[in-house]
Amino acid sequence: MKKTLFVFVFVIAALVVNAQVKDTTSTQKKSTTTTKSTVTTGTNEKAIRTAVKVTELQKAITDNVAKDYVGFTIKEAASVTANNVVTCEVVIVKGTATETLVYDKDGKFVKKMPQMKPTPK
Repeated sequence: MKKTLFVFVFVIAALVVNAQVKDTTSTQKKSTTTTKSTVTTGTNEKAIRTAVKVTELQKAITDNVAKDYVGFTIKEAASVTANNVVTCEVVIVKGTATETLVYDKDGKFVKKMPQMKPTPK
């Protein structure tokens, strides 16, 4: 009887430890996940896009959006590296209007991307 009780306690302890280890690793994976993708542009150059949290954007970028695009909110942003040049693409929205703005690594406005027109079906 003592052996059975000992084996039972040992198995339960092993299950508890195993459950705690799995929970810790899943939390670590969630906190370190970043989105990176490689995009091939029209000139066969490769660009690396990395998602940037809106809260981590440079103050110069958020100030420019607030000043020049009143009423727009920042939906998403990405850091793009192509030909050793780093830029930041920021998507802003106001109602149904969507604009994509490009900034250099110092947060200075570079250009507004042309909007793609939806293709008719």
